[in-house]
Amino acid sequence: MSSVVDGRLRAATPEDCGELVQLWALLFGEAVTATREPWRHHAAGWFTRLVDDADNARFPVIEVGGTIVATAIGTLEVGVPNPHCVKGRTVRLMNVITVPCHRGNGFATTIILDVLNWARSIAADRVDLSATRDARPLYTKLGFTMTSAPRMKLVL
Repeated sequence: MSSVVDGRLRAATPEDCGELVQLWALLFGEAVTATREPWRHHAAGWFTRLVDDADNARFPVIEVGGTIVATAIGTLEVGVPNPHCVKGRTVRLMNVITVPCHRGNGFATTIILDVLNWARSIAADRVDLSATRDARPLYTKLGFTMTSAPRMKLVL
């Protein structure tokens, strides 16, 4: 554990579930007070299954005054080894968020670096993410580069 400005970096615990689901809601522009959406129940179950699985997931948080104000998620994806991912071990970095009134303190950089250090510790080949236009300069500063691979999805 280390200090960051006024915040304390630590790994999330099962007790943090409710607070983290609330933060994740902010990513989707959802009212923090809205609690009936089905995704929240599924997100809480997913978090509970993975929070203590250090080989497959990392959930850094930063606390200020006992409240979580920033977090990110790193999950290991194992795929077919290839020229761009020799061991087939990719960490997906997602849900990077800092509560708006705490932005500008380096919290996002700190939690991203925490996930990168975890990725190295589990022998991942690379870290992938999807970045908003506003976040791209931060990721570029940390060494991420744009790829030419288009991203597509199919909602089932």
